[in-house]
Amino acid sequence: MNVLITGINGFLGRNLAAHLGERQDVEVFSYVRHDPLEALSERVASADFVFHFAGVNRPSDQNEFKTGNADFTRLLCRAVQKSGKRIQVLYASSSQADQDNPYGISKRDAEDMLLGMAEGSDIRVHIFRLPNVFGKWAKPDYNSVVATFCHNIARDLPIQIHDPSVALTMVYVDDVITRFINVMDGKVDDGPYHTVEPQYSVTVGELAELIKGFKHSRSSLVIDTVGAGLVRALYATYMSYLPPEEFAYRVAEYRDPRGVFAEMLKTRESGQFSFFTAHPGVTRGGHYHHSKTEKFLVIKGNACFRFRNIATGDYHELRTSEDVLEIVETVPGWTHDITNIGNEEMIVMLWANEIFDRMHPDTYAMPVVSDL
Repeated sequence: MNVLITGINGFLGRNLAAHLGERQDVEVFSYVRHDPLEALSERVASADFVFHFAGVNRPSDQNEFKTGNADFTRLLCRAVQKSGKRIQVLYASSSQADQDNPYGISKRDAEDMLLGMAEGSDIRVHIFRLPNVFGKWAKPDYNSVVATFCHNIARDLPIQIHDPSVALTMVYVDDVITRFINVMDGKVDDGPYHTVEPQYSVTVGELAELIKGFKHSRSSLVIDTVGAGLVRALYATYMSYLPPEEFAYRVAEYRDPRGVFAEMLKTRESGQFSFFTAHPGVTRGGHYHHSKTEKFLVIKGNACFRFRNIATGDYHELRTSEDVLEIVETVPGWTHDITNIGNEEMIVMLWANEIFDRMHPDTYAMPVVSDL
């Protein structure tokens, strides 16, 4: 399939081009603002599907709304009709198209031109009235509050909030692109108007606090639930605005004659991750928990784990090493320790089901004795 993208250098265009570039069955053409007008007809004639993203939303002169949105769409419609081909056109309109401001009027006029072109013909038109779209590569200080907040907070720059209670309706760019491609692939039958799901509702104040939390997580090591929904999408967006010099950060390390211990990441509901080392012959641990549980994974060296039930005195011992990726779990009510029985430094990954609380550590010293 030959695909033409107008406005390929913009926010939506770059994201769509990246996704389509992963496919072997799609060849992408582009038309951008400074290309000669005669090239538009040539590229439309070569296309099977047109993604129409080119437009104006932040002009220096409001007359540019008409020329950049409505008038250019008229030229595109003429090129499609001139081609004589059964081309499909997907238009990225705006939720403001139902408003009587200059921008909304220009987008609505563009929609009407496309619908008029399709009426009584084999040309199919798909229109998306998009709310606020956020994601990687949106331009800060332009038309996306998410982009501005992410860019500024990542760089310790101030943000301005006039009314934190203002509600926003937003869609994530990856969800938008997935929906666009489904339309292109014929997996969406309805039309000509389409929507993108999920849509997220959040206030400006809530949005700012979430993004500030991502920034703060580097020092606190406590990360939000970034694996699903709005927070997942916002976190991915925030990370995309980090400057290269901020791609890495240090964490605290605690060294003593036994080795080193460092915490890597803490979650609000699913515990924390850390690692430690131990020199040959060193034993770590010698304590028990009432409720806390842990998972150990030896990724370098050889280890001996010992366990003693604090109530019955039952004893258990096991050995593991880097040669066998085996998770060893601690069990409430069993005191436990781990000894490096190899000749080299041992490195162990550790997960605990809760964040360590110094005021209530649920960690009680008791040596493990192999033979009572």
